[in-house]
Amino acid sequence: MNSDFYAAFVIGLMGAGHCLGMCGGVAAAITLGMPGNQTTRRWPYLLCYNTGRIVSYMIAGAIIGGAFAGMASFSGHAMALVSLRLVAALLMILLALYIGQWWSGVSKLEYAGKWLWRYVSPRAKSLLPLKSPLAALPFGALWGWLPCGLVYSTLSWSAVSGSAISGAAVMLAFGLGTLPAMLAVGTMAQQLQKLLRNLYFRRASALLLLIYGVHTGYIAIKQIM
Repeated sequence: MNSDFYAAFVIGLMGAGHCLGMCGGVAAAITLGMPGNQTTRRWPYLLCYNTGRIVSYMIAGAIIGGAFAGMASFSGHAMALVSLRLVAALLMILLALYIGQWWSGVSKLEYAGKWLWRYVSPRAKSLLPLKSPLAALPFGALWGWLPCGLVYSTLSWSAVSGSAISGAAVMLAFGLGTLPAMLAVGTMAQQLQKLLRNLYFRRASALLLLIYGVHTGYIAIKQIM
């Protein structure tokens, strides 16, 4: 498997604290009102919600990956993708700084998608309260378009993946990385959040991403030169 997929998975896993802040409340809200609010009754709702969310990520990755691959093929300049990979490497470095809590500027990317969210948000909220687990599927699919700096940064890797299928695969890996935190409930959620928010754990993971970003950028610069 391409190392980009592993990197995308790590971004999703390490960025879970951010995901919990933006989507964790929604994941909790969809289970409210269920008889007894039993943990076993939550799973079908949470699984369908997160499946819908990840499918939206994959659709976005396929669109971005296919579009940029098509443009590079049409123009006959493969170097365009190499230049774009340099941009993706830079975003990876900025994302590593964010995860390591050294600099949070990458979160400003979320402003780029707020115009779309104004139209999507009312449709997502109109599906509440959810009457069945299957109803959580379209709800999650709509919520997957929530403006998120982590998602946008990872989409830059979909853009240089070379095809729609690879672009979707990168976002699938990212989505799977977010799953542990989004599916965790009760005591398990508290323990997982404690680990993911541990400063040493975050910075160790951020350093791995930083090294990968620098390495990728170095290779891209060599190809350009």
